[in-house]
Amino acid sequence: MWSWVAHRVTGVLIFFFLFVHVLDTALVRVSPEAYDDVVATYKTPIVAVLEYGLVAAILFHALNGLRVIAVDFWSKGPRYQKHMLWTVVGLWVVLMIGAIYPVLGHAARELFGS
Repeated sequence: MWSWVAHRVTGVLIFFFLFVHVLDTALVRVSPEAYDDVVATYKTPIVAVLEYGLVAAILFHALNGLRVIAVDFWSKGPRYQKHMLWTVVGLWVVLMIGAIYPVLGHAARELFGS
């Protein structure tokens, strides 16, 4: 049940990000100065934390989507769906730990110095 809710919530969050991304990219045609201001805002440590959240949402949505496909199209899928869910969660945790430095490294250097 909760994986269903998390899948829907992450899908909505990813859609919202893509919508905002298209709008701020289109801003370059309207006002290059305003676009530069927006890009400068994206280089702050707070936005780096939001980017880490985006990575978390995309990874969970993708991994859980593969699990849903396996449950729907594999004849033994419904029998193993709980095991597959815990596999998805474990893989997600490992990948999120691996994403800490690449995503948050710049923000940590900016906050605490090189």
